[in-house]
Amino acid sequence: MSRKIAVIFPGIGYHTDKPLLYYSKKLALQHGYEIKDVSYGGFERNIKGDSVKMYAAFESAVAQCGEILKDVELDKYDSVLFISKSIGTAVAATYAAKRGTQTRNIFFTPVEQSFQVMKDDGILFHGTADPWLDHEVFLRECGKTEYPCYLVEGGNHSLETGDALKDLENLRWIMETVDQYMAE
Repeated sequence: MSRKIAVIFPGIGYHTDKPLLYYSKKLALQHGYEIKDVSYGGFERNIKGDSVKMYAAFESAVAQCGEILKDVELDKYDSVLFISKSIGTAVAATYAAKRGTQTRNIFFTPVEQSFQVMKDDGILFHGTADPWLDHEVFLRECGKTEYPCYLVEGGNHSLETGDALKDLENLRWIMETVDQYMAE
């Protein structure tokens, strides 16, 4: 039986108990993955739009991630899946590169800086109304990659539109896509 681990990298304010990460973890468990949450914190407030604060938060999250995962022997697993959100997408990709670990990835609402470090296999989700990453910038950066990019029309940084029933429909479609990716 193959050993599989899913490591969850949250955003700054989007924790692992919020819908995208919560249901992704449930699906990963159904697919036989062990789950490891990376719970970092202690970030400054009002980071959006401040590149200095954003970089400091990123550096802090990468350092905390290294400490949290120092005893996790990723090379002992047959499959390593990183599920990340927002700044966590940059943290996950940077951590994989530093460790030299080959990963599969689910990138929810990456920030622009993430595209500089994302290298391993993965899929991306973006809301067309995401205030953290302009839609045109996302399309340009995604176009430079071979990643399948899934769009939520009118979705914000949480991939929500403000219409609860539409958000539930979108969440189902997103999780079906995540489930298919995990099954590959």
